[in-house]
Amino acid sequence: MIRSFLITLAATTSLVLCSANADEFTAPEELIGATQGFLEFTVEDYLATSQTAGRYEVSVNDIDPRLKMPKCAEQLTSSMASPGAPIGRVSVRVRCEGAAPWTVFVPANVKLFRDVAMTTRPMARDTILGAQDVVMRERDVGPLTQGYLTSLDQAVGLKLTRPTVSDQVLTGAFLEQPPVVSKGDHVVIIARTGALAVRMPGEALEKGAMSQQIGVRNLNSMRVIKARVTGPGEVEVSM
Repeated sequence: MIRSFLITLAATTSLVLCSANADEFTAPEELIGATQGFLEFTVEDYLATSQTAGRYEVSVNDIDPRLKMPKCAEQLTSSMASPGAPIGRVSVRVRCEGAAPWTVFVPANVKLFRDVAMTTRPMARDTILGAQDVVMRERDVGPLTQGYLTSLDQAVGLKLTRPTVSDQVLTGAFLEQPPVVSKGDHVVIIARTGALAVRMPGEALEKGAMSQQIGVRNLNSMRVIKARVTGPGEVEVSM
């Protein structure tokens, strides 16, 4: 938790550490309330605009009770001081626009909880994920800077590119399409031109996943061509 002494004041502000009538100053609770309300509105708007599902929690850092900002005759205004999405560690600019303006930057933390794909057990590299290997669990996605998957369909049937542990949050970097054609396989080469399709025998010179381009030898002409994998034992070229 960022400690309260990290609150940054604008150049026009001052920190008064003397005792005085509390009515002359803005209470820390008022700064916290302005920050809390602004962040709740901003996060709601962000989730609606980006069509992001999930629940959120806003926590505003404590403010040093010795901070004595003059009482503001106007309603306090708030705006984001942190760039990017209002998720994770953020800073809110709280400003008084009165006759003696001042600005305080209040740190806060916004947690966004979403259901993400996670492993159910330790698995080795090259494992093809089945329905029993992946589960959706709620996690705070703010710290998941490498990304995450929001449905089981994004993981089941794919191959692991690295080992995993139990409760591993899966990302695109962990997964790749499994090969449906292996090196040396006999394949059918389909050459299409408009509505016409010609089929020829071929040999795969490398393994390939769905939609991947691989080298194939045409066994009629013995020419080596590049073709797109369209299914097990099948590749396609455009004429």
